[in-house]
Amino acid sequence: MKKLFILLAMSLFAFIESNAQVEYKVITSVESIVPNGLGRSRIISANEEKNYKDYTSTQTEDDNERNKSDRGDIRVKDFDETKLLNFYNIAGIRFQNIAANDAVITSKINTMIEEGWELAFVTSAVESDAGKGDSQGIFITRYIFKRNKK
Repeated sequence: MKKLFILLAMSLFAFIESNAQVEYKVITSVESIVPNGLGRSRIISANEEKNYKDYTSTQTEDDNERNKSDRGDIRVKDFDETKLLNFYNIAGIRFQNIAANDAVITSKINTMIEEGWELAFVTSAVESDAGKGDSQGIFITRYIFKRNKK
């Protein structure tokens, strides 16, 4: 009888875990690599949800009408914006700024983990200064968190 109870309890826990719903959240850091410290660097975190289906159309050979969803409807007005320091200042690259950004980003990650999120994926990209006449550049990182829905 005791073995049957243990087996039943274990199968119940396995069933509960397999039916757990997962939610994801994306946090983005944008760090300026514009010379002379002229850029803006931030951590961005949306506080409202959007359904991609509201802005999606399906193109086929028979029906290739363009997507007519309004871009203004896609915009998120409820988000957190955390200031970061730029990689460059007037003298060039500033390693102290990179260390400060690492500390702020680490704080954000640790807070997310305390709130029950798990860091699932990290992806980054860079659009760098292409030389004379190109004063544009960003280093962007997306942190993708997941947790079981409450």
